[in-house]
Amino acid sequence: MSAGTYTPKPGAAPLPRMIGAQAVLETKMLLRNGEQLLLTVVIPTLLLVLFSSVDIVDTGDGEAVDFLAPGILALAVMSTAFTGQAIATGFERRYGVLKRLAASPLPRWGLMTAKTLSVLVTEILQVVLLTVIAFALGWSPEGNPFAVLLLLVLGTAAFSGIGLLMAGTLKAEATLAAANLVFLLLLIGGGVVVPLDKFPEAAQDVLGLLPISALSGGLRDVLQHGAAMPWGDALILAVWAVLGLGAAAKFFRWE
Repeated sequence: MSAGTYTPKPGAAPLPRMIGAQAVLETKMLLRNGEQLLLTVVIPTLLLVLFSSVDIVDTGDGEAVDFLAPGILALAVMSTAFTGQAIATGFERRYGVLKRLAASPLPRWGLMTAKTLSVLVTEILQVVLLTVIAFALGWSPEGNPFAVLLLLVLGTAAFSGIGLLMAGTLKAEATLAAANLVFLLLLIGGGVVVPLDKFPEAAQDVLGLLPISALSGGLRDVLQHGAAMPWGDALILAVWAVLGLGAAAKFFRWE
């Protein structure tokens, strides 16, 4: 046995390994949280099945699921990237978890990268589940998959920025209340299950600028109507992403 065989070798793990381990932990914590699962999986699934099966809302010509599926996919992105992330991060900040993680070898940007990866993994699971259910309900999507992917990525960035800004500036209880309230308001007025043309004309222009309206409308243009790429909706999402992430990076308080 050579000298130094059991000599400790202190030091941080490679950065990719640290980010990967933190992302796995974040994902496990999210999937073990019953309230988060209700928000991210159960509610979108129930809405998709209910409104596709029962003629409650006039969704226009064609099958109701063809209108609803894109909006529910947008809702799933919002529930995970915005509502779920805002609430979880807000309470982590309150309990000092973020402060302690910020003092670890994992840099702050690495922690945010891990949270983003966790959000993306959760969204993939949501999209797969909702797509399978929508197909079972008779969904027949059209359009370019690349356009769908780009819209989902832009939507994730937009909602993540808003969620992190809220979690990093408000108290945890205020974040909990505000995030759930915004979720309900955007569910009703964001074109998810109720078409925007059902609202007063003066309100349609304002509602159309919301990130949930841009994401649900863009996905619907591609998946229901076969549009190549709804650049107007993509631009709205990109602007929200830049503003939200920029404001979160500037104003986020770790304590």
